[in-house]
Amino acid sequence: MRRYSLAYLSAHRATVPEFIDIASQTGYECVGLRLRPNLPGAPFQSFIDEPNVQRETLARLKNTGVQVFDIEIIRIGPQFNPHDYTSLLEAGAALGAKAVLVASDDDVEPRFAENYAKLCEFMKPYGLSADLEFMPWTGIKNAKAAVHAIQSAGSPGNAGLLVDALHFGRSTTTLEDLASIPKDLMHYAQICDAEGGVDFTVEEMIQTAREDRLLPGEGTIDLVGLFSALPNTIPISVEIPNFKRSGEIGEKAWAQAAIDATKLLLRDS
Repeated sequence: MRRYSLAYLSAHRATVPEFIDIASQTGYECVGLRLRPNLPGAPFQSFIDEPNVQRETLARLKNTGVQVFDIEIIRIGPQFNPHDYTSLLEAGAALGAKAVLVASDDDVEPRFAENYAKLCEFMKPYGLSADLEFMPWTGIKNAKAAVHAIQSAGSPGNAGLLVDALHFGRSTTTLEDLASIPKDLMHYAQICDAEGGVDFTVEEMIQTAREDRLLPGEGTIDLVGLFSALPNTIPISVEIPNFKRSGEIGEKAWAQAAIDATKLLLRDS
């Protein structure tokens, strides 16, 4: 059976300890935590500067058996200093995380590749992989671009490539592109559904990504083809933010609906 991780956006209103309890009670083995905002002023889960939350979190992890798989987020822009993320990496190491989600805010690929290589080197002592997520509105827009950027960075040993089903469905990425990704770069993948296609504005893509995704099977993205093209041994991060629907039924019920729909679609009962 596959391993499933509850992604931050799927139960974003919960504190870290509450989030771990929700994951444990709804059948997830792992969690993904957003310990830094993805944008200035954006919401995230308080942990890094909260000793009480840290102690309670470690206790909940021990009591439930839930593991932290990934943490968010590192954004690489033109002016990038990996030292700015020391506290995030220290938190990830303390939590036993495996991966850090990385995004590109730089359209100049050689500069991005240089900074990505610096990040990977800086991260080595923390035992974390730097998993680059392609997004159609960022500097790395599809899977081919992500592979090329990693190769341009010298293919660091702790490099990774993260495939989000939404970005697969709304970029020029093909199933053949996915099948050609070196398997050692694939550490986990994210699942959700939505209307697929490439005729969306940047604003529409961002709005869907952050708060209006659908349960697997409700949209038109080829999720069966996608996950058939990816290694079946990697954990699946269930990232299905739908602020309206989760607000109506609660975070726990939405997390349950998300994993149930995912397992049904993947025939993993």
